Parts: sequence; C-alpha cells; structure tokens
Amino acid sequence: MITRLDVPMAIIGEGPVWDVVEQALYWIDILGRQVFRHDPEAHETRHWALPDIVGSMALRAGGGAIVALGDGVYTLDFDSGDCTLLATSPHLSDEVQLADGKVDRRGRFIVGSSDRGMKEARGKLFALDPGARELRVIDDDIFLANGPCWSPDDATFYHADSIRKTIFAYDYDIDTGTVAHRRAFASTEDLGGIPDGATVDTEGHIWSAICEGGKIVRFRPDGSVERIIEFPQNLPGSVMFGGPALDRLFVPTLSPAFLGREADPQDGAMFVIDGLGVTGLPEPRFGA
Repeated sequence: MITRLDVPMAIIGEGPVWDVVEQALYWIDILGRQVFRHDPEAHETRHWALPDIVGSMALRAGGGAIVALGDGVYTLDFDSGDCTLLATSPHLSDEVQLADGKVDRRGRFIVGSSDRGMKEARGKLFALDPGARELRVIDDDIFLANGPCWSPDDATFYHADSIRKTIFAYDYDIDTGTVAHRRAFASTEDLGGIPDGATVDTEGHIWSAICEGGKIVRFRPDGSVERIIEFPQNLPGSVMFGGPALDRLFVPTLSPAFLGREADPQDGAMFVIDGLGVTGLPEPRFGA
C-alpha cells in the first residue's frame, strides 16, 4: 500500500534518514535548501533553512546534523539553525558540488560529488572520518553520484552513477573506509529511468528509486531484479526504511517543474510504502 504523508512539499525531495533513537524521519529539499524533520507520533514537522543547495544530510552522534552543501560538509545546529563549515576539498568548485551521502557503521560519512552540468565525469567519492577536516578521495570518474549504501556485513559498498544508469558494487574495508574492485552491479537502462537514492534491507537486497521511471526496484545481491513496484509519481528520489519495526519504506519525490516541465499536484510529496514483508537496517550517526 502506498500512502502520501501530510508533510511539506519539496522541489527536489531527497536523502531520507530514519532515526531509530528519535523515531523521526528527516529528509532534504535540494533546491529548496531545507532540512525537514517529521515526528509521526506527534504529527509535527520542523524545517531548517540552509545557505546553499544541499546534496545530503546525516545526524551526528553529538547532536545536530551534518549537511553536504555545494562547497563542503557543514554542521547544522538544530537549536540555532547555524551552519558551520566542517570539511571541504580542493576538488569542489563552481563546476563540481557535493551530492548524495550516508554514514557507514563506523561513523564515517561517505559522500559523492557531481558535475553541475552532468556532462563530464568530474565527480568523486569522498570519505569524511570523524575528527577530520578534509574530504578524502576514495574513487573518481563519476558524472552524478547517488545511492550510497552497504551490505549488512559491511563487505560491499553500492553506489550509482545516475548518468551512466548503473549501480556499481565495490569491496569495502570498514576499518579504513576505502573501496576497491569497482564493478557494474545493475543497469537501469531497461527500467525507464536512472538509479537515484538507495538502501539495503536485512536480507542484503538493494532497494533503488528509479527516477524518471516511476518505479521502486528491489535487486538481489547478485544484481538480478527481485521485484518492481510501480510508483504513482514518475520521479521518486530515494528510499529509506523506517517506523518502529523498520518495515515502512519512505519515498520522497521530485517535481519536474524545476526542469520546466508540467508538474502533477503530488510531485514533490513524501510517500510511504507498507506491507512489503521486509525490514531495513538502522542508519548510523556521524561519529563526531
């Protein structure tokens, strides 16, 4: 069952994060430059304005959040709303900006960057270790970085280059936060869209939002398609398991209006899918 949530609309809804401690859902609006927080139990939603476009966010172990803005990773103070630069890289510029990112189970933030024009493979994959002040490059040759997530045993890292319509798999060293042996895991060419945000369930299957294709797809660990869920909106942006049992799949969406296209009244809304019969994994917090 797919239900629309009564929360604010977004221009580009992305980056959902379910926090098991607070039992609350966070997500971002990239072009709207906002972070949202929704408490389903209290039926309350808060938001924070940001000084720049935002590619992703994660909660911090010490409180507040980190946000990947165009030119670096910033801390976000939930009380004051202040953003303070935490780490950046000389590889970011007017032509390259930070994009999708998530925290691994050692509290390390892995975040990609993208060519702003999406025409050249200028993007990189970075690691931000707790306590560090500079982003460390762990991969390159990326057009549009999306969908970072890990297998339950931390041995495999998944990351998509949306322009290539390909989800890649890497060997992942959880002790050092490094990747190796990049290989094609799955193509979305025949699914009608690009791989956007993704997550992994407890069985090790990868769930990917197929933006422009109006689908949510569950891939087996061997890259084959286990199921396809036809989605009511054409531009699902990402997926995240949440709820008390981590069995509800939250799906933010994009509005095509930012591309100059006609938008449906529900484009940019947040949806939740129930009754999938699977559960997700808790999202870690950044370790600083």
